[in-house]
Amino acid sequence: MKTIIGFLACLLSVLPVAADTGSPPPPPKIEARSHLLLDLSSGQVLAGQNADRRLAPASLTKLMVAYLAFDALKNRQIKLDETFTVSEAAAKVEGSRMFAKPGQSVKVGDLIAALIVQSANDAALALAEGMAGSEEAFVGRMNEQAQKLGLTQTLFRNATGFSHPEHRSTARDMTQLASMLVAHFPDAYQRYFSQREFSFNGLAQQNRNRLLWLDPQIDGIKTGHTQEAGYCLIASAERGKRRLIATVMGARSDADRTMYAQKLLNYGFLETDSVRFYRAGQAVASLPIYKGSRSELGIGFLQDFSLTVQKGAASRLKAQIITRQPFLAPVSKGQTMGSLRMTLDGKTIGEYPLVALENIPVAGWFGRFWDSLRLLWK
Repeated sequence: MKTIIGFLACLLSVLPVAADTGSPPPPPKIEARSHLLLDLSSGQVLAGQNADRRLAPASLTKLMVAYLAFDALKNRQIKLDETFTVSEAAAKVEGSRMFAKPGQSVKVGDLIAALIVQSANDAALALAEGMAGSEEAFVGRMNEQAQKLGLTQTLFRNATGFSHPEHRSTARDMTQLASMLVAHFPDAYQRYFSQREFSFNGLAQQNRNRLLWLDPQIDGIKTGHTQEAGYCLIASAERGKRRLIATVMGARSDADRTMYAQKLLNYGFLETDSVRFYRAGQAVASLPIYKGSRSELGIGFLQDFSLTVQKGAASRLKAQIITRQPFLAPVSKGQTMGSLRMTLDGKTIGEYPLVALENIPVAGWFGRFWDSLRLLWK
């Protein structure tokens, strides 16, 4: 039988609430081919247009090169002080470069810094060849990782972001990739993506992400530009414990992509609040379970559960726990047991799966017999 268990007014009453400002203003107008604004704490999209339109990603492509390099470092497949030899093809590649010489041995750490700070194509190729033997083999790894991360609209044909009719991604996929870099490799993210300048072979080059100079709370992440792609930028900022990621693809100029990304981030921070309702593993409710080794089952979320709402709206949120009972053992941790329905001013804004927080095996024969009698009496 479907049951609805209580409202969580006691929880909401202790959350910090801003003054009620009514409905938020619309997001800023962004004159680009595609854009997206994501609140990383709640996973909610706060603004966007054409977010699933497949476009040329230009050097945003290098985020996947960085992801695979960080993953290889984490798994000790490569080391920062290990050297890769720069091939003649890599050294002579067109576009942005760190200006490594053919045959030069370059530390992996320097190649990663040049890849991110200088958007160096020679660094991208040297990393690809050093980790996989060839750019072609490395691109295969890029596409495999894209599928693992759920980037369903992304296909890579090179490691640099050079134009190719099949080399495509979306603002949603690129934002997802950026969020995974932050989440999976926080130390590497902080080390490289906020770096304003990198020098190699006596030549210093500045990071093309101008927002690193304009807003001290912005700490990454990557620019991109080709004639086909236009001007692209993914920017991320952390204010307090809240992180937003803004993606702009296909702007008309460097100044435009910078302005639009800043506007999106400001909009998210100034016009919305992210409210954490439950910590990972915290029981939303403890409910009866039958024929199991225990008589109660805690249900909740395996990760922190937060919602992003307009400023001042937190006090008007209400929650309902919806389940189908009775619960019968066995139950596995992570198994969906119901949902949490969130409403704002009586309007449903979402339903979120509630899962078992523990394993509950089947009871012995007497426990099963006794609970069978209890179920008959219900």
